[in-house]
Amino acid sequence: MRMIQNLPSPAEPLKIGTRGSPLALWQAHEVRRCLMGAFELPEAAFEICVIKVLGDQILDKALKEIGGKGLFTREIEEALLDGSIDIAVHSMKDMPTVQPEGLILECYLPREDVRDAFVSPHFKGLSDLPQGAVVGSSSLRRRAQLALKRPDLKLVEFRGNVQTRMKKLEDGVAEATFLAMAGLNRLGMAHVARSAIGTDEMLPAVAQGAIGVERRLDDSRVHAMLDAIHDGPTGVRLAAERGFLARLDGSCETPIAGLAVIEGATLHLRGEILRPDGSEAISGDRQGSVADAKALGISLAEELLGQAPADFFSWKG
Repeated sequence: MRMIQNLPSPAEPLKIGTRGSPLALWQAHEVRRCLMGAFELPEAAFEICVIKVLGDQILDKALKEIGGKGLFTREIEEALLDGSIDIAVHSMKDMPTVQPEGLILECYLPREDVRDAFVSPHFKGLSDLPQGAVVGSSSLRRRAQLALKRPDLKLVEFRGNVQTRMKKLEDGVAEATFLAMAGLNRLGMAHVARSAIGTDEMLPAVAQGAIGVERRLDDSRVHAMLDAIHDGPTGVRLAAERGFLARLDGSCETPIAGLAVIEGATLHLRGEILRPDGSEAISGDRQGSVADAKALGISLAEELLGQAPADFFSWKG
């Protein structure tokens, strides 16, 4: 156990900010569990604070219609900046690549399964879907990848937490959808997936399966606490993927996929950009030293941008 002065206590608990979905709460509880174990603290030394974010309040519109970056983070980061909470727990695939002034994101828990899950009441996999089947998804990346592979499918907006999307399937709103295997695993719902989609078939979102913990830049106590639970390999992988995303200026309106893996001292990075309508995809890969993770991501992004026409991310029609 690390020796840190003024550790949280039941009288003065560390406040953990999070969204209110079952998955978000699981993630906040997992961060609490890790900190409890690292410092031998009781559960009462922490307080889970649920914060409503814009992306969770407006469910009847596509993400691109209600703003790009920060839809699932802005209100939580405001609470962190004003001192209402001490740390913020995020799904890293939701995180903008630049944090507000005064905040820093450099603590990651060990990464879960990065793959997408195919979910359907009646069909085992994407290839089993009949011509013209209705597939629900709110992810522009998944929609573009699906349109590229199966232009015959009818794609409909499908927003909400895991439980909400499962209910929509039961109600017949769509015949299939895609969720993150990481979220299903964490919720004890892996059985919901009819199949896991290999990363060679469907490259995942940047940082999919990773949990990040954000803090105030000047909070040295929290810095020391989070350093004790940070997973180094996940940090290296996300440095490459988020470097790739940052150079592309990725947002909720740009279909981008990326995945880094580590083999010994070598990092392998694959990336893909797609037209929003799924009519074209450009992909590439890089490998190099783990010490150059961010630079590899930036380099790959520049290569793909160099191959893409100026209107590549524009919406047609």
